Amino acid sequence: MKCPICSSYDYSAIDLQTDGFAEQIMECRSCGTVWSINHGAVEIVKDPHRKSFLQAQSECVEGDDTNSSGL
Repeated sequence: MKCPICSSYDYSAIDLQTDGFAEQIMECRSCGTVWSINHGAVEIVKDPHRKSFLQAQSECVEGDDTNSSGL
């Protein structure tokens, strides 16, 4: 999965799970953006470039785009 802000593939992921709830939160190691994927759309949680003229673009992703193992 690439960062929706800087397009870097260098990120760390946190898996959150509890009683029927599961969410994966990603943080870009290059620019610090934090995002998740909800129903096939990228949702920006923290945008470190919020005051910049550059904006995050939400994009639809395919199921295989989120597969970081390459299988």
